[in-house]
Amino acid sequence: MGLIQEASGLALIYNKGAHLNPHDPRIKNRDLAMGRRPARCYRQIKNKPYPKSRYCRGVPDPKIRIYDVGMKKKGVDEFPFCVHLVSWEKENVSSEALEAARIACNKYMTKFAGKDAFHLRVRVHPFHVLRINKMLSCAGADRLQTGMRGAFGKPQGVCARVAIGQVLLSVRCKDSNSQHAQEALRRAKFKFPGRQKIIVSRKWGFTKFSRSDYVQWKSENKIMSDGVNAKYLGCHGPLALRQPGRAFLSEGPRA
Repeated sequence: MGLIQEASGLALIYNKGAHLNPHDPRIKNRDLAMGRRPARCYRQIKNKPYPKSRYCRGVPDPKIRIYDVGMKKKGVDEFPFCVHLVSWEKENVSSEALEAARIACNKYMTKFAGKDAFHLRVRVHPFHVLRINKMLSCAGADRLQTGMRGAFGKPQGVCARVAIGQVLLSVRCKDSNSQHAQEALRRAKFKFPGRQKIIVSRKWGFTKFSRSDYVQWKSENKIMSDGVNAKYLGCHGPLALRQPGRAFLSEGPRA
């Protein structure tokens, strides 16, 4: 009975044309903050990219702030195995989903492989701004809201626009932890909408060279380490450093 009287009192406030006063003693103990609109409302890619700019202001910060987890300073020779989580749909992926997947993958790898036995990298960044046209849903709200007049919403969150075949997460580790890396990405799949596939890379770590080519060129001193990546030493450079008779030969990575 008390709830009915309280609701009727709130409806009386709206019927009189007054705005909602958060300091009103009848509603000050109520939680007026609404939940975030479900990401399924923004899953389909419909419009052009809408990034943060001087015209689009007041954008909330993305939920994910860390994109490299684990031993990100380990050299390229330390972790030869690499596995990717690849999106199999064209869709929007919210920053909350990316953060949840990063946490799930990191937690599993830390528990079963060790915190210093892997390097996880999030390969997509949430730059697309999502908008929401907030509508009043209280009693008597139809007197206050204007429907579709001025319906261009305000920024509500950010997401990443993902294409088919685009890599979402990548993990590099040693061959002994390959099964743990694939299981960690399998668990991270449940944080994303749509379909994803776990693909074991033929490349050496995060490099663009195949494992056989990397081993061969490493033995021939044609590969130079560059942090988590590697550079191929071709025929460019000063003529004085080239071997006799090879100045006009061009060698490069095979496709």
